[in-house]
Amino acid sequence: MSEHTPRWALAEDGDGTWHAAPLGADGAGPRVSVRDPAEAVRAAPGGTRWVWRSTAAVYPRLLAAGARVERCYDVEDAELLLLGHEGRFGEPRSAAAAWARLTGAPVPPDPPQRAATPGTQDSLFDPQPAPVPLDALLAVHADQATRLAATAHPDRMRLLTAAESAAFLVAAEMNRAGLPWRADVHRSLLTDLLGERYAGGGQPRRLAELADRISDAFGRRVRPELPADVVKAFAEAGIKLKSTRRWEIQDLDHPAVEPLLEFKKLYRIHTAHGWAWLADWVHEGRFRPEFIPGGTLTGRWVTNGGGALQIPKVIRRAVVADPGWRLVVADADQMEPRVLAAISRDPAFMQVAGRPEDLYTAISRQGFSGDRDMAKLAVLGAVYGQTSGDGLKNLAALRRRFPLAVAYVDDAARAGEEGRLVRTWLGRTCPPPADAPEEGEAGIPQERDGGYTPGYASANTRARGRFTRNFVVQGSAADWALLLLAALRQATAAMRAELVFFQHDEVIVHCPREEAEAVAEAIRAAGDLAGRIAFGDTPVRFPFTTAIVECYADAK
Repeated sequence: MSEHTPRWALAEDGDGTWHAAPLGADGAGPRVSVRDPAEAVRAAPGGTRWVWRSTAAVYPRLLAAGARVERCYDVEDAELLLLGHEGRFGEPRSAAAAWARLTGAPVPPDPPQRAATPGTQDSLFDPQPAPVPLDALLAVHADQATRLAATAHPDRMRLLTAAESAAFLVAAEMNRAGLPWRADVHRSLLTDLLGERYAGGGQPRRLAELADRISDAFGRRVRPELPADVVKAFAEAGIKLKSTRRWEIQDLDHPAVEPLLEFKKLYRIHTAHGWAWLADWVHEGRFRPEFIPGGTLTGRWVTNGGGALQIPKVIRRAVVADPGWRLVVADADQMEPRVLAAISRDPAFMQVAGRPEDLYTAISRQGFSGDRDMAKLAVLGAVYGQTSGDGLKNLAALRRRFPLAVAYVDDAARAGEEGRLVRTWLGRTCPPPADAPEEGEAGIPQERDGGYTPGYASANTRARGRFTRNFVVQGSAADWALLLLAALRQATAAMRAELVFFQHDEVIVHCPREEAEAVAEAIRAAGDLAGRIAFGDTPVRFPFTTAIVECYADAK
């Protein structure tokens, strides 16, 4: 964070008045009171970093008024990161809660997360915690600065808070811009896939036909959308199943299997991205899910409603750029293994990850006889904890060639099994199990890995070890992605281009055709810059596979 970047604090009183003040080395300067926060933003110097309670609560209102900010510091997100770093999982993270802890007052609980309302910018109207006066906001901000300085790696932790604050700006802008979506193309796709809809509701023609075929195969009426009914029907045919998952039924010798698999695939499209979804979520040519940075323990993004991170490839045909515009779709190549090379500081692995070629192909020549698939399995086994059968053999070969890289994830797994705090490279912290000494239960969105649920007691310590083994890599990759987005947002600020989609290792920018090549280059440069900022000057490179297309489905 540059010392020369002007900083202003912005807070709202309970009567709807907003107060802003410049921040300097000696504290806050003269205050300005306004009814509209956009007035304060427009009056501040260019490039100001705004210190405010919550980007999700403030920035949509500014965007609606046409006021864009370059930088911010999100007090509530910083509080969440700091509480995690301090092992205080589950404590309320609101600015009001942080202020209460400072003053010894009763700590208010965080409001429950609400479900997204399709087609609305909900952050403008959500129930919010009580407003925090400017003096309280400044006190919390100062306390956080002290706590950041006390972390294991203060510079990294400051970088993480700055990067995630920038990510919330990106998310708000993406939520407002929306992903270009052709409703007419979507409807045509649904009709081609599912058949016509019958008057009065019910399943579309193709699903109804498949359901009839399935019932005929079993000799009685079966409702294929109900797994219990399908399991019962197979049991009556002498075939015992635990579930109706594809891998369990695809090799069965029964005439219902083929139409059942087809029904399951189409029924998923019908329920997740069918006509009802289209009516709910696509308006005025845009799909607007609510992107939420840091929505999982590892820091990966999630969406609140809309299923934006699970768009089937066939439905991507409906994601079409505006006339005269293009979609620049970029996928980071083998992102997590490259991150492992950077954070482990394994010299041999860093050199391989710095070559201008497919990473698994390069690794395959390092003890895997040129077998790319075997090399890939070995790397993924190290990251995800596959330590049996061929996975154990491949991991041993990887350990001989890249001992520091394998030791890095082994150490993370051991720390997890022992109930210790485990952190990403920049400092995001994985909670220990709930039965660890003097540690609280996780109170943030959770994800499962290998049977382990963070924040809950688990007799299976190996499951937690598998989780933390992956956490240090996946979480550090998520940290890198935050910096990528911040750099890309800055690089495209003077363009008409808009970031419209992000998922783990994929970013989509919607831009005029004449800006497309510049955007593609900006993505490549942002990836390299993010790597240098996050991990220092290493040989590791973070290349992208980039496509400039009119339709999302044509990118892959």
